[in-house]
Amino acid sequence: MAQYAVFIYEAEIPGGWENAPAELLAAHEAFPGKVEELGGKILNGLALQPAGTAKTVRAGAVTDGPFADSKQSLGGTFVLEAKDIEHATEIAKVVPVHDGGVEVRPLFEAPEAPAA
Repeated sequence: MAQYAVFIYEAEIPGGWENAPAELLAAHEAFPGKVEELGGKILNGLALQPAGTAKTVRAGAVTDGPFADSKQSLGGTFVLEAKDIEHATEIAKVVPVHDGGVEVRPLFEAPEAPAA
């Protein structure tokens, strides 16, 4: 099966995840099972600290904050194994998100070197 990066963009929860609604936390706990039910597989994932903890480097200059300044920021990502992009986006529809959305992008596969 093909692999896809799923990027989760969402608004930060006021007061942090400690104050997240119980239904959102429950949805996150149930999510891996839903992925399996839909025929996908999560290979790995990363949850990020709040966007305000980020540092951005552009042309050698370092600034505080995320690369893009917007209401929603990158909150996490995971690698998903799915049949194809349509299958991956169907799975992405059930990603629990607080005021935001997700982006699904195929992972780059380097072409094999020609035999010598």
